[in-house]
Amino acid sequence: MKTFLHLFVVVFALSLGLPAAAQEAGTDTVPAASVTPTLEDILRRQEGLKVDDSARAELTGQKVDPSAASESPLGTLGGASDSDLWRALRFDDGDITTQSRSPAAGVLVQDSGMAWLQFRQGPLIKYGGYLLLGTIALLAVFFLIRGRIRIDGPITGQKILRFTNWERFGHWMLAGSFIVLGITGLISLMGRKFLIPAFGHEAFSTIAIASKWVHNNISWAFMIALVMIFVMWVVHNLPDRTDLNWILKGGGIFSKGHPPAKKFNAGQKLIFWSVIVFGVSISVSGLSLLFPFEINLFAPTFAKLNALGVPGWFGMAPLPTDLAPHQEMQLSQLWHAIVSFGLMAIILAHIYIGSIGMEGAFDAMGDGEVEVAWAKEHHSIWADEVLSEKAQGKESATPAE
Repeated sequence: MKTFLHLFVVVFALSLGLPAAAQEAGTDTVPAASVTPTLEDILRRQEGLKVDDSARAELTGQKVDPSAASESPLGTLGGASDSDLWRALRFDDGDITTQSRSPAAGVLVQDSGMAWLQFRQGPLIKYGGYLLLGTIALLAVFFLIRGRIRIDGPITGQKILRFTNWERFGHWMLAGSFIVLGITGLISLMGRKFLIPAFGHEAFSTIAIASKWVHNNISWAFMIALVMIFVMWVVHNLPDRTDLNWILKGGGIFSKGHPPAKKFNAGQKLIFWSVIVFGVSISVSGLSLLFPFEINLFAPTFAKLNALGVPGWFGMAPLPTDLAPHQEMQLSQLWHAIVSFGLMAIILAHIYIGSIGMEGAFDAMGDGEVEVAWAKEHHSIWADEVLSEKAQGKESATPAE
């Protein structure tokens, strides 16, 4: 009879999906499967049963009443695990205490990191690389078809000052720092994919550490130079009527003869404002990466966009405004890289025109002086003003007879 009763209890317990030992004892407490946490213990906890952790507690020197079985998510000193606990950590609902007091210390699980990593390793590198390689290819094709843009008039050797030493210093500090930042940024972004297979992990580690240090410190030169060129050239880069005519005629790039232009033509003005707008965006996002806990860009930006109802215009849900420091850094890094790719493509075209693409253009930033013939062809309005002032200066310097 006792055997039959035991069998009945087991079958009934199994039919309810409960551990037989608990039903037989008439309690919802079951002994731990072993001293080491097991899957059975975790499943029992999920079923709402108490697990007797007294054996595990004794190993830590604690005296625990077996009847007061553990109900804590982790059990005795982390002796068990609970999926609910990890869900709480994942969604930042857990009650977490850490020795560190940094703003990011309480975030132990951060889901959006995986989406960031996948985008960074996939579309960002892929399409960013295509943009740069495509720009170089288009410039090469254009050079083969158009060739170098030559000076039409006779080169007399007569020159006029185009840029002062101070202007050229600001330009080359901006250009040099941007090139270094571009190279070190590409190493940081693409190094794992392209450099590790070529040079190995140890060599890449040295290169990556050096690149990060250089990138962080050269960035200050870029930001200072950005302010310098803005102050020096903003007056000359304001739009005017001559720009429309220049654009309609394609700047004379595809035909002989260049439209009249002041110190900067419409093409140069577009590059100037691209450098200023993109450069400021890159600088601000870079500062948020250097100081992630002090500068948050996206949460306040998203809040303003939500207040204006912008997401609704595109049928989107409101943008998240409660972002962890990790998410701010991830979004800043993606924005930093995307805008940088765009500016690098623009600067590649600028480098082409200022070097092999146009005869006489490099002299402007080389020694600061340009051929009068070049100035009259490409910046006729500016050249006439300079030559007129020069002539008036000579006349005023000539003593009266």
